Amino acid sequence: MLNRMDKVNAQIKREIGTMILMGDINDPRLKFVTITYAQVSKDLRYAKIGFSVLNNSPQEIKEVQQGLNSARGYVRKLIGERVQMRYTPEINFVYDHS
Repeated sequence: MLNRMDKVNAQIKREIGTMILMGDINDPRLKFVTITYAQVSKDLRYAKIGFSVLNNSPQEIKEVQQGLNSARGYVRKLIGERVQMRYTPEINFVYDHS
């Protein structure tokens, strides 16, 4: 059975993945990105979002990281609209090495 934090993490991961898949984030650098996890802090103020890239070259990872960071404010705004939470978390994208 999932606890509350697991549900919040899963919903944020699903929403960000959907944003990228459906083209809500209109950045050509984000074509082959997969959101691997979302880890929201207990106070719901911060979220660490893991991503992986189809092509694991350092240049590709750097470009995707820049694309995600430039869209961070927009992603946070959309999360605030789509997910019912008391606070909209500050988002930090990190490359998932696994």
